[in-house]
Amino acid sequence: MKRKYGNKLVWKLISRIIIQTIIYTVCLIILYFVGNFVCRLFTWQPKDFLYRFFKAIEDNVLFLFFTWLIGFIVICILSLRKFLSYIDAIVDASEILITDNDDLIRLPEDLTSVETRMNQVKQESLHNLKLARENEQRKNDLIVYLAHDIKTPLTSMVGYLSLLDEIDDMPKSKRKKYVSIALDKAYKLEDLINELFDITRFNSETIILKNEEINLRLMLEQIIDDFYPTLNDLNKKIEFIMENNITLYGDSDKLARVFNNIIKNAINYSIGDDPIKIEVNIDENNANVIISNRGNKISDVELQKIFEKFYRLDSSRTSKTGGSGLGLAIAKEIVELHGGNIKATSDLEFTKFYINLPLRKS
Repeated sequence: MKRKYGNKLVWKLISRIIIQTIIYTVCLIILYFVGNFVCRLFTWQPKDFLYRFFKAIEDNVLFLFFTWLIGFIVICILSLRKFLSYIDAIVDASEILITDNDDLIRLPEDLTSVETRMNQVKQESLHNLKLARENEQRKNDLIVYLAHDIKTPLTSMVGYLSLLDEIDDMPKSKRKKYVSIALDKAYKLEDLINELFDITRFNSETIILKNEEINLRLMLEQIIDDFYPTLNDLNKKIEFIMENNITLYGDSDKLARVFNNIIKNAINYSIGDDPIKIEVNIDENNANVIISNRGNKISDVELQKIFEKFYRLDSSRTSKTGGSGLGLAIAKEIVELHGGNIKATSDLEFTKFYINLPLRKS
């Protein structure tokens, strides 16, 4: 509910005028009766100022009215000046509001609620500014890293392709080996370029959902199949546990990206021979997907940041886990657009991601 600060100030001004006018009127009435009483109680000489003053009050009610009217006008002017001073104070405070220092806004006592709200807005603004600067710095660092990483496979590709071009009588086995290496480097280069596109798309695009009914089991099975070559190379496997078919309402392409990003993350950071586990169950009107892997413990500080864009757990950017730091941030945004939520936990043995999605359109 919106706070009507302007209305509150107007009513405060009106109530101030009414109260002061009542007090002023009561004082004039008292003065009238006192003057009447004094003039009847004592005998004053006509030339005495006090006698003429109280006699004028007693004999001329119109004089009393004009006196009241002048006082009422003075009260209105003084109250209006005070009201305008509040506006000046708010305008002056707005200059502090847009500064990027930690100075708090100070307003008159009558504007305590406005002062509190303006300070809240400033603190939120400073917090958002800090996050924006951190994100920008992380993005710039990632671009530098990616530019460096792009150079490595590109140099290797040029080297092997040059050998293939220069040596006409190269043995077939060696030629095949060099072509395979060059192709592998080309795939790596493609992945790095896609990361650069992800960085620019995440900043410029708004995610729009195209909702439809989704068979969750079929979707997850297809995603798991897509990871088979990677799992086979790493000698790992995925354990999929889902008792019943579940149909939910959402954007199939966007949700597939969510699960793809989190499963890929689980594979990259898993250690040992334990399988990556995917469990699915229904809780009331929600589908719960839990993706877990055995891995190193993630600290509480890192758990609070892993869903921030451009944040990466491994600052060293190894080839195994190097990425743009956007996968989990994008996953969180997509899940929340579907009316769900996502969180992560980590202990000395397992890291788990919990994705909660409504089954029906909210």
